[in-house]
Amino acid sequence: MKIALLPNLTRKNALQVSLEVCAELEKHSMSYCIKRDYKDEFKDTKAEFITVDEMIKICDIVIAVGGDGTIIHAAKFGKPTLGINAGRIAFMAGLEPTELNMLSNLKSGKYELDRRMMLKAEIMSPDNRVLSVHYCVNDAVVARGFQIKMDDFVVEHNGKFLNKYTADGIIFSTPTGSTAYNLSAGGPVVDPQIESILLTPICTHSLFSRALIFKPDSEFILHGKGDVEIGLSCDGEDSIPIESGCSVRISKADMFGEFIRIKNETFLEILNSKLEQRRL
Repeated sequence: MKIALLPNLTRKNALQVSLEVCAELEKHSMSYCIKRDYKDEFKDTKAEFITVDEMIKICDIVIAVGGDGTIIHAAKFGKPTLGINAGRIAFMAGLEPTELNMLSNLKSGKYELDRRMMLKAEIMSPDNRVLSVHYCVNDAVVARGFQIKMDDFVVEHNGKFLNKYTADGIIFSTPTGSTAYNLSAGGPVVDPQIESILLTPICTHSLFSRALIFKPDSEFILHGKGDVEIGLSCDGEDSIPIESGCSVRISKADMFGEFIRIKNETFLEILNSKLEQRRL
């Protein structure tokens, strides 16, 4: 078994946690590699230092050390991913820094794969050509830029008009992402085992506009109808500008995110535990 270790060293505790991960992997004679750029930080380990592309090509498992953003980004490489929390809440983390002794389960195979639905977001030209394709584990957000002004967002569902939202933006979320931006915007929390697409308006100028849940084979087309600059952000990454006249098509992706679960915890147990941490 070959493990790719992907730490986010911008996190305060990520380096120390990652070094402890290395020590635990070496204790159990597990082979692992780290990005070549981090050779100085990990010079006292037994890691193999190669490029990220080489790591993903040869590895069987990815260990991501950081917060939810780091873990989600790592899962998009298409390999089973174990997240280790070096952030604050990290809903997607499979282990906490105090639980690294459980890494031995990777070698013995005592873990389960949690397969999560993903979204595909395509920016479309006015003549319906695909300009770019993006994949999301949590959510695809179409929202205004820096202007403090709402826009009109027209949404079609399966080729038919759904609604026009006067709002700051629209969140299209997976059940996995229902505990992320969707939750902050007042959307529902959905068990990740229930495949669906959530639509949640952001700060809509309406008394009656609510989040909606659709079956997973739904397709949405969103048009910005105002004069406000808007952009597409996938999983909290930098916003991609959407030119005037262009639209965004949202659908279920053909690919899935696979997350390694070592602990025997239910979704509700994880949810309650993480939200309790936030209250502290």
